[in-house]
Amino acid sequence: MSKTVNILSIRSHHAAVTYDLTTGMLRGEFLDLNGGADFYAGDIPTLKAEGAKSLAAFLDVCKENSINP
Repeated sequence: MSKTVNILSIRSHHAAVTYDLTTGMLRGEFLDLNGGADFYAGDIPTLKAEGAKSLAAFLDVCKENSINP
């Protein structure tokens, strides 16, 4: 079975979104960052909110450690 990937934009950063049949959840993973920042939710509005939180946390860590995201 092939996996359908959709793209979601959060604060000018793009994330690939897939649906996990096993968990019944949506999974987002940012594509344009230098490290892993993924997020999960059961619906699109919550996925967007979780993505914004995940991105903010990732960018904060990068800033604290003087790393280019």
